[in-house]
Amino acid sequence: MTATARRTPKTVVPHLTVAERVARGKQARSEVPRSQHAEYEPSPERPDPVALLQLQALTRVPELVPIRYGRMLVSSFAFYRGAAKIMAHDLARTPRSGMIAQSCGDAHLSNFGVFASPERRLVFDINDFDETLPGPWEWDVKRLAASMLIAARDNGFAAKDQDRVVLDTVRSYRLAMREFAGMKNLEVWYARLEVEPVLRQYQSQFKPEQVKRTQRALAKAQTRDSMSAFSKLAQSVNGRAEIVDQSPLIVPLRVLLPETEAGEWFEWLRQRVRQFRLSLPHDRRVLLEEYQLTDFARKVVGVGSVGTRAWIALFLGRDGTDPLFLQLKEAEASVLEEHLGPSEFKNHGQRVVVGQRLMQATSDIFLGWIHIKAGIDGVARDFYGRQLKDWKGSAEIEQMVPDGMTAYGRLCGWTLARAHARSGDRVAIAAYLGGGNAFDRAIVEFSRAYADQNESDYKALREAVDSGRVVAQTGI
Repeated sequence: MTATARRTPKTVVPHLTVAERVARGKQARSEVPRSQHAEYEPSPERPDPVALLQLQALTRVPELVPIRYGRMLVSSFAFYRGAAKIMAHDLARTPRSGMIAQSCGDAHLSNFGVFASPERRLVFDINDFDETLPGPWEWDVKRLAASMLIAARDNGFAAKDQDRVVLDTVRSYRLAMREFAGMKNLEVWYARLEVEPVLRQYQSQFKPEQVKRTQRALAKAQTRDSMSAFSKLAQSVNGRAEIVDQSPLIVPLRVLLPETEAGEWFEWLRQRVRQFRLSLPHDRRVLLEEYQLTDFARKVVGVGSVGTRAWIALFLGRDGTDPLFLQLKEAEASVLEEHLGPSEFKNHGQRVVVGQRLMQATSDIFLGWIHIKAGIDGVARDFYGRQLKDWKGSAEIEQMVPDGMTAYGRLCGWTLARAHARSGDRVAIAAYLGGGNAFDRAIVEFSRAYADQNESDYKALREAVDSGRVVAQTGI
């Protein structure tokens, strides 16, 4: 059975036997040998990478686009984080096994991290789904593996350590997929990576200081909630809680709009929040209705997402010590759609939410979506929403040593395999990957070649800034 996630209520899903699924995976090997995944050669018709970034900028907030370029100039890895559209063009011309799963679309190592499950357990999972779409599972693997090599290069690792990081990441994916192939369906669905048991299991393999540093980082993540965000982002003015002006990164509605319009638009946004509630399960609607909306602000987020419209909404619950921050982030068409066809969902916020729920073992309790027919700028847009902070934490990539990045890569590889196993044909994919390391070694070769391509594209952006072709605002 090939689960594509492109299903409608009328879709008839074939139910093949395990043997038939294994045969399908092995047949794919003869059609697309695993060694072919090593191939990367830029097409003669390859678009100018800077032109692709400029094309994305056309739909973004103009005054924020220079911040995006500035953040991408920090390093070749920072550039890679913002270059999902460029890589999608390149991946579309690489070999495909023919098997589909729900793809993240931007599975680089910084888009994995820790956050709180509804049961208040710290879990590790993919945490960015802006580009999610059903697609070739190997595209996610290649984007993750190349990100590992690029980050390892940026950190100055020796060549053998760069290769080891990628090999262990892909090997972890392959072995995990074999493990999931042998599981029952519900076992796969319930599988998740809780951080504390993993840390206990592997801490003997690391130096005491590395373990302590990790424990401190996890403890810090557990302090990142709406209360901590409230202390940093809000203030009380005349007895009313409001978001602090931190322009241009956080711009409250009262600063963004003339005073004569801010009040009217605040009431309009209040109604949009009520509309957003309708996308939540009934019990979550009841919970959200316990909170009172008090302020709105535009917020700059991430690297690749800078310039898209992102809002944070401040709510208060039983009193001033019970805040809740929601983030409402614009959802545009996935960068994969140009190459794989449009999403089955007309609302891209819904596309993101459905993909996230398919791939994550557990998701934010306020994860939902909304379509706005005409916003402040008069343009119709889609958004998805979730809590701004709920024990969220990410690895400090620049501080990693080879052993640490290798271990982190194994976690990412396992997690990505689990995400794909939930929607794709895990049995066929595992059979395709096989028990040897042919696929692993091919992806190392691909990653080296693509890291070189990324470096060339990064230099192209620097040259575009130096020549004045694009404007970058650094240090923000």
